[in-house]
Amino acid sequence: MAEKEKSGEKDASISSIVGNAAEAFGAAVSRKIHPLVEQYAQLYTHGARTPVLRFPDEYGMAYEDIFFPSLDGVPLEGWFIPANSDRLLIINHPMPCNRYGFPGHIAPWNAMFGGFEVNFLPELKHLHDAGYNIITYDMRNHGRSGVGSGGLSGIGLLECRDVVGSMQFAKSRPDTAKMRVGVYSRCMGANSTIIAVAKWPGEFEHVEAFFFHHPAPGRMLVEATARKMHLDPQKTAEEVSERIYELSGFRLDQMTPTPYAHSVTKPTMISQLERDWMISRQDMLELFDNLGTANKEMFWIEGSDQRFSGYNYYGNHPERLVGWFDRHMGRANG
Repeated sequence: MAEKEKSGEKDASISSIVGNAAEAFGAAVSRKIHPLVEQYAQLYTHGARTPVLRFPDEYGMAYEDIFFPSLDGVPLEGWFIPANSDRLLIINHPMPCNRYGFPGHIAPWNAMFGGFEVNFLPELKHLHDAGYNIITYDMRNHGRSGVGSGGLSGIGLLECRDVVGSMQFAKSRPDTAKMRVGVYSRCMGANSTIIAVAKWPGEFEHVEAFFFHHPAPGRMLVEATARKMHLDPQKTAEEVSERIYELSGFRLDQMTPTPYAHSVTKPTMISQLERDWMISRQDMLELFDNLGTANKEMFWIEGSDQRFSGYNYYGNHPERLVGWFDRHMGRANG
């Protein structure tokens, strides 16, 4: 496979959008439903548990296996990667990734999101080499963490409890309790963090900076995918919403961080792959505008149109990510 295909830099094809949706997600239903509707409804309400395939020591980083409870008691598993500083980053992953990334280079996951691997370890290595301690973990129903909320997902509405659990865990450890803290969250992890800040602001008073990569208003993703497939965006979104309601009791329009963003009042960077066919620029700018801080930046990443390729970006180009935290937390390596 060519290097661009391995990292997702090659643009998406129609076949890679839906993949084998029926085989991957399809539960039988009593009425005719477009495969795209069922794919999104199943993903949004159940996520997808993928294996943790790579580990920090493979990249020269010593680490500790950690486990701790979410705010509602769901057991979460992760890594603590120590560094010689008083700076700590708590890192949250996208759906259907885990703390390592996404095994899109192997079956059955190669039928989804472009067919290439997402690997967060190079990105973690850059942050660690810059002197940051790291806590990163699998959110509920992902990776090796426990089943939570009956196995349901909320793209942040339930996973926000996991973010609070990670904050409380960091405060409970003697070696991290007094560290300066930044939060780096991607996609579902970004949604979860924004919602958590709004619901439990006291848990985040000590956070010095946020970095949100690919935050994900749910309707935006569905409508953009429908447009890519030459379907009616609004009709498709309503069908997805109805199916989500049947499966979980949530509505699609609830699955968005935008109404909560005003609660984020610390320095915040949002980054987004500019040509990502799964987004609406207007929706992303609305989220950015809703942030409750004047100290904010929006970074548009050049590259292919495949969303998941953006998750490999900072592993190859760490300057913006490391620089944001250095600017607002001081250089962690002295």
